Amino acid sequence: MAEQYLLEMRGISKAFPGVQALSNVTLKVRPGTVHALMGENGAGKSTLMKCLFGIYKQDEGEIYLDGGKVEINNSNDALRSGVSMIHQELHPVPHRDVMENIWLGRLPVRSFGPLKFVDHKKMYRDTVELLADLELDVNPKARTGSLSVSKIQSLEIAKAVSFNSKVIVMDEPTSSLTGNEVEQLFKIINRLRSRGVSIIYISHKMEEILRISDDVTIMRDGKYIGTWQASELTTDLIITKMVGRDLTERYPERTNVPGGVVLKVDGLSSPSPKSFQNVSFDLREGEILGVGGLVGAQRTELIEALFGLRAISSGTISIAGKPVRIKSPSDAKKHRIALLTEERRATGIFPVLSVYENTIIANLGRFKWIPGLLDEKKGRVVAKEHVDKLRTKTPTVNTQIRYLSGGNQQKVLLARWLLTDPDILLLDEPTRGIDVGAKFEIYSIITQLAKQGKSIIMISSEMPELLGMSDRIMVMSEGRMTGIVEGNRATEHEIMRLAAQQRMA
Repeated sequence: MAEQYLLEMRGISKAFPGVQALSNVTLKVRPGTVHALMGENGAGKSTLMKCLFGIYKQDEGEIYLDGGKVEINNSNDALRSGVSMIHQELHPVPHRDVMENIWLGRLPVRSFGPLKFVDHKKMYRDTVELLADLELDVNPKARTGSLSVSKIQSLEIAKAVSFNSKVIVMDEPTSSLTGNEVEQLFKIINRLRSRGVSIIYISHKMEEILRISDDVTIMRDGKYIGTWQASELTTDLIITKMVGRDLTERYPERTNVPGGVVLKVDGLSSPSPKSFQNVSFDLREGEILGVGGLVGAQRTELIEALFGLRAISSGTISIAGKPVRIKSPSDAKKHRIALLTEERRATGIFPVLSVYENTIIANLGRFKWIPGLLDEKKGRVVAKEHVDKLRTKTPTVNTQIRYLSGGNQQKVLLARWLLTDPDILLLDEPTRGIDVGAKFEIYSIITQLAKQGKSIIMISSEMPELLGMSDRIMVMSEGRMTGIVEGNRATEHEIMRLAAQQRMA
């Protein structure tokens, strides 16, 4: 008997100017399963899902649901057909309550003659019933902006369920979740799966994929590579199929030998008692200093203070043995410090600007022609040099950066800061949301910079990354530095022990 599929995407192709994003791609999803969709950044995963959800219209190919062909020209068509999508970047309406966010665009109404009013009582009842069904403990009248990321993620799932969706696409649903929050998400996914709902699950986290998935489809360079049962796969097999080659080493060999102290931080404290307090450490020339800790450890707040983005109430920062005052990013740049932020889409890239413009924007003075005018020719030449140097995949330097994959966007941001010729690089989660192949390229760039004598502070929430890349690892817990461990002697157990230490009274 032929296999029954809830969803079939047959021969899907999609092109953008200068880029063939999808070429004859197939996706077949069985009912009541979690189907992982995997591939490197730029493999076409998001583009395929946007075709399914009606954000893009495929150039070629057909979509079938429950055996019948469907035309999906926009998101409303997708929702009516039983397809919902939860995007990686959550966009709730923060100043409205939970129930309004769930029923946005389809609020229940009551009529009084020609007048219509929102039926708040029905909306509340429906929301309570929906949340109880999913065993979500959320107040329907709570302001959405006051909720944690995991709660908002759960609300997006509840919203998808409220459409009676047969297929729910989840794009990197755990990228900002803690371990306990991931477990709660998996409980909800398992509940939906048991009801016959199919989940298309996009993630770069191999352990998650192998644990939660029934089937795995792998794409590469906009093409369909194959579909396997998750039980047949291992992490190494997935990586090999994704990148098209054996990746024997996850991390490049580090041969740099750190030199003298470049940066010294002594007793640094934030004006907020809930933020970093009394943090002291040093950074050596050519060193990669990893920074580990759990959510709420105040790691990001610390390095933003080093870059002049946050106030400091006490403590000192010294560079090359001399105390310095850093009150703004301009001060930081003068002292040859650069910051690669955690949220590249929110605080890194300028999405509607080109690769060229995103590359030079932190160093415009270098490209002045006459006052008020830029030497664009020189800027484009330099941008192209960095595209080649970092092996950034882009049609041209004039392509808008939003059309690049996450890993390639990150390379452009690295190029931006390398143009300022920094001595100290602050890297906040430099590989978040990036696939394993692109990660290795970013790691190689970081290692090469250290070899050139650049000093690097790298925050990472991925334990293997901390252990594989760091010369030393500084661990923080609730705003305090709880220990520094030599990289070659560090263990996951030791880092977790330090990260879990409670703040002393």
